[in-house]
Amino acid sequence: MPEEQNEQDAVEATIPTHGVGPWPGGPDEWPDDPRFDRDLLAAGDARNVIDRYRYWTMTAIIADLDEKRHPFHVAIENWQHDMNIGSIVRSANAFLADTVHIIGRRRWNRRGAMVTDRYQHVLHHEDVAAFVSWAKAASLPIVAVDNVPGSVPVNDAELPERCVLLFGQEGPGLSDEAVAAASGVVEITQYGSTRSINASAAAAVVMYEWCRRFAADS
Repeated sequence: MPEEQNEQDAVEATIPTHGVGPWPGGPDEWPDDPRFDRDLLAAGDARNVIDRYRYWTMTAIIADLDEKRHPFHVAIENWQHDMNIGSIVRSANAFLADTVHIIGRRRWNRRGAMVTDRYQHVLHHEDVAAFVSWAKAASLPIVAVDNVPGSVPVNDAELPERCVLLFGQEGPGLSDEAVAAASGVVEITQYGSTRSINASAAAAVVMYEWCRRFAADS
């Protein structure tokens, strides 16, 4: 949508960057590689991307990520327009999740994603039933993350390598329907007085735990 695109462009313009200037030597020294963006080579690349992707086109970056995405997915219930979704999408990009699934409301605040949703696959499901149907068709077990009775500390749980990590929204957590659809429920061990931690922080912790076990060193 044009409105969403304009919002994302505005966000990208405010992101602190450690970019690079035009390619040294001018056009005569430009790499003969279709992955490189001629405009970025000429003007410089101020995007918030790792050095490997400097000057690359967005299409080339996505294609490269697609060749090595991890086999875990992330899903979030979005019944009350959760403000954490953008941050969860950003973490999913950082930990190279296959896809982020948003269940419930289609609209979400993209500012927290800091433009990473341009590189991250994001799918929408109208309700839990539609999401569960998709997961079954993809043969992906659902691992719910919530501190409900019967949940197992994630550090002790047997996480499947291929799975969907399902998170609830801030406050109410996961719906009963979502918990019932899961093959297991895990929680993050806490040591202070608060009952729960921020939803986006919880998502980052569990994604890191998955990567600690299964991701190849790069």
